[in-house]
Amino acid sequence: MPIDNSHNILDEIEGCTLDHYEQNAESFWAGTRDHDVSQNIEAFLQALPKDKLLDILDFGCGPGRDICTFKSLGHRPVGLDGSQTFCEMARKLSGCPVLQQQFLKLALEESSFDGVFANASLFHIPSQELPRILRELHRALRTGGILFSSNPRGNSEGWQGQRYGHYMELETSAAYLQQAGFKIIDHYYRPRGLPREQQSWLAIVSQRQGVSG
Repeated sequence: MPIDNSHNILDEIEGCTLDHYEQNAESFWAGTRDHDVSQNIEAFLQALPKDKLLDILDFGCGPGRDICTFKSLGHRPVGLDGSQTFCEMARKLSGCPVLQQQFLKLALEESSFDGVFANASLFHIPSQELPRILRELHRALRTGGILFSSNPRGNSEGWQGQRYGHYMELETSAAYLQQAGFKIIDHYYRPRGLPREQQSWLAIVSQRQGVSG
């Protein structure tokens, strides 16, 4: 259910969610550092040019696991997270630039990335703010750029403990992406190999439509 559009409510949502990650940074890292997201990284890179070093934004980079993978493959990743602790951890782990920016207060340069990798991050954005944030990511991508997103599936929005989440199925996700100027070129459900009802994650690869600038 969409929440009140006042800035106080939005600030509270983002603040509480970030506080949760700040307070649980070490345990979050211990619990996620060995997660196998190779399927997601491969799907993302498969949609991008193979013959160049890529400027990649890891949107919601957390402690920096995936930035290290992109760096090891020879690309130029930049992390972004709203949590100060995560940003410090990611910089130390990867040696890459990491932007401390809240999702609802982005300040990204236009046409600065070939791809945006948003693994388990966009679902924290309240529904009425999602179109604006997707447009900002669209603007930050170069012509033909790729947005990868992987989020928990569902048809609900609200608090789960200290974290706020907006859970969507493919049809709803596609509508938001199309509205923001993206075209879905691939999607799949995770974990792979399980019956659909046990695949709680939806991954989407979409391409920026229109010319940059």
